[in-house]
Amino acid sequence: MASAVRILADSRRLSETAAVRFVIEIDGVSRDAFAVRYRGQFFAYVNTCRHEGRMLDFGDGHFFDEACDALVCVHHGARYQPSTGICVEGPCLGARLTALKLEQRGQELWCVGASREAAPEDAAPAG
Repeated sequence: MASAVRILADSRRLSETAAVRFVIEIDGVSRDAFAVRYRGQFFAYVNTCRHEGRMLDFGDGHFFDEACDALVCVHHGARYQPSTGICVEGPCLGARLTALKLEQRGQELWCVGASREAAPEDAAPAG
C-alpha cells in the first residue's frame, strides 16, 4: 500500500521531457521517484536503475538523453523507454523500471502508488 502524494499543483507547468522528483512511501518504505512528461502524457517511476539499484539521475532531475527519446541512467548508460520503463539498451536490457500510478485531479498531478502492471521482480535490481 502506498500513500498518495501530490506531485504538482499545476501539471501544465511541467514542460515536454521535463521531470519532477518526489518521494513516495510504498509498503512502509520511502522511495525516491520521478515523473516526466513525454509526448504529452505523464509517466512516473521509482528512481532506481535496474542494473545496480542506483538512482538514474545525480539528484538533479535530468533523466532524458540529448535526443529526448530515452530515460538514461547516469552511472552505466542504461536506456529506458519513457512510456513503458523497459530497458532498451545497456547492462539490464529487457528489465523494467518500477512504474507508479498517476492521477490527474483538476490541474493537480498525484502519485497514488505502484502501478498494477508492475511485476514482482521489478522491486530488485537486475544483473
